[in-house]
Order: sequence, then C-alpha cells, then structure tokens
Amino acid sequence: MLAYLTLLYDPAPHPLLCVEEPENQLYPKLLFELCEEFRTYADRGGQVFVSTHSPDFLNATQVEEVFWLVKKEGYTKVHRASENPQIVHYMEEGDQMGYLWQQGLFEEVDPV
Repeated sequence: MLAYLTLLYDPAPHPLLCVEEPENQLYPKLLFELCEEFRTYADRGGQVFVSTHSPDFLNATQVEEVFWLVKKEGYTKVHRASENPQIVHYMEEGDQMGYLWQQGLFEEVDPV
C-alpha cells in the first residue's frame, strides 16, 4: 500500500498510470481504499487503468468505471458496464460490481 501511495502522491504525477492486479500482496480490506486513491488520482487529471480479477476490488468501483475485454477469434472486444442495463439496474439498487461479476452477469466472461 505504501508503494501505491508513494506513486499516487508523487508531486509530478504521470498522465497515465497502469496497474496490474493490485490485489496481489495486499490485504483485501485495503482494496476499497486503494480504489478510492486511484479515483482521486484520476480526479486530479491522471488517467488510471487497472486490470484485476478481484471481486473485492470490483466492489469498490462505480458502474461507469468498469470495462472488460473479451478475446474471440483473434479480436478483442471492449464491454462497458454502464452500457449493460441489467448491471446498471442492480448497481442503482445497491448491489456491488464484484458480486455481479461472480454471479456471471458480465457478458462472455466466466467468473471462475
């Protein structure tokens, strides 16, 4: 967590920050706070891309922040959670993104 915070509060922030699987080596209860820190970084003008397989991390996200990629027959398609009416409805009702992913609501993705 200290390494992430050092990067996120650099006085000369990078315009693009890419993080792969932040859940590795990090206590699950810290993932919500880390997601908030990424969001704050983005609000200050940086762009943040995070790849994850963690439902705990996804539970800290907002519907407009989540995209998933599906590779099929040599091509990759990008899906937006905000364009899936069922996901949007569940999120508006108070559900969390990670739980929706585990229930198989992301098109063409096996959550296992």
